[in-house]
Amino acid sequence: MINSIDSVVLAISNVLYQPWFVPLLLIAGGIYLTFRCGFMQIGMFKEACSVITEKPHEGGVSSFGALMVSTASRVGTGNIIGVATAIICGGPGAIFWMWITAFFGGASAFIESTLAQIYKKKDDEGGSKGGPAFYMRDALGQRWLGVVFSILIIGTYMVGYNMLAAYNFQSTFAVYSFYNEDSTPAIIGIVLAVLFGIVVLGGAKRLIKVTEVLVPVMGIMYVLVSLIVLALNIGNLGHMFGMIFASAFDFKAIFGGFAGSCIMYGVKRGLYSNEAGMGSAPNAAARADVSHPAKQGLVQMLSVFIDTLLICTATAFMCLSTMVNSADYNLEDGPAAASYVQDSLASVFGSFGPTFIVIAMAFFAFTTLIGNYSYCEGCYEFIINREASKTELIVMRLIASALIFVGAIASAGLVWDLADMFQGLMVVTNVPSILILGGIAVKCLNDYRKQKAEGLNPVFKASNIGLKQKTDYWN
Repeated sequence: MINSIDSVVLAISNVLYQPWFVPLLLIAGGIYLTFRCGFMQIGMFKEACSVITEKPHEGGVSSFGALMVSTASRVGTGNIIGVATAIICGGPGAIFWMWITAFFGGASAFIESTLAQIYKKKDDEGGSKGGPAFYMRDALGQRWLGVVFSILIIGTYMVGYNMLAAYNFQSTFAVYSFYNEDSTPAIIGIVLAVLFGIVVLGGAKRLIKVTEVLVPVMGIMYVLVSLIVLALNIGNLGHMFGMIFASAFDFKAIFGGFAGSCIMYGVKRGLYSNEAGMGSAPNAAARADVSHPAKQGLVQMLSVFIDTLLICTATAFMCLSTMVNSADYNLEDGPAAASYVQDSLASVFGSFGPTFIVIAMAFFAFTTLIGNYSYCEGCYEFIINREASKTELIVMRLIASALIFVGAIASAGLVWDLADMFQGLMVVTNVPSILILGGIAVKCLNDYRKQKAEGLNPVFKASNIGLKQKTDYWN
């Protein structure tokens, strides 16, 4: 039964990741939006850094809080295991193509999150809610598309990504002698599921408080360790960069088998890691209390860079600078990707290396599980077109907890294929929508730039960009 499901999922995924489908949408779409935004990833990077320090109104969610929720989802097990998988399967050049998708994906992240801010709605607790489903309904006039997208988010995050995060975390224990493949994954799965259940049963505000603390701590620790590894292997850096660029531009190998190439794995794992263009982060962005939608768009652009250009690169450099050979690892052996990272650190730190990865993965996995789930309840309420009852939410949270346990004991192939399929379907739904609506976000960006040039703290009014449609916040 499991093999049959995996075969169907893999077949769908193989179609989605043909070069003319998801890769074309992501890269070509990101390039198009980058030009429309005037390469704001470079020109407004400093501005994005300054925006995250702004304070919200009393009781509101800060830009930083919304950033940490979306970063909790983005910065996760994919930054360790996903990067290792990309190197093992696609070669060192996959890292270069992850950088490319992140750079151009910054424009996609800006557009989708700015749109989410423009079309956000007031919730029953005095805050705001929104995301792609709302701009698909209110700007495109296609509620059915918003429903489809909401179903895909739940499938991606509550099922695909959370099962994968649980699997990736338990796989880091495979290097220890006590690991038993029949019992250890189940024990770890139970512990993860119980801890997750305790947090989510406390509600969305607890999610934000937990992630605001854990995400910066885990990110800083991880980058510091990577810098130590680089410093201790500084003599290998020239060879490391040579491997990355030689592999990235080995077009004979790339076009000889595109499905297994560094470009494909760079796109796949880059998307799994930074989520730019998928439409997930806008659900967090819509909660932020800001004076101008472009502010949160800039913040979410920054989140993509934090994820891929900082955390993913840290993992890649830790592995490639140590010269542990990725060709020695076979992903048919489920924990191979985790072992590759752990062996790389062990070559520098000895037994502390694998232990540090277990600790880092504990942080990454737990905040990923929380951040992922935070998107799902709002999407469920969009589907049913009303506020969910307390009983419905409890049932949903219990199901989410159970799926974490299932992910921990599932096969590597099934959890990776599920994640790839669902994230590809989200791209196919969201990217065309933001390409159609992108002009609205670009006008919003131009309005922001105009007010900044006048020395003002930008404040948005829908009429400033000729938007006549009634909004909950901007008229």
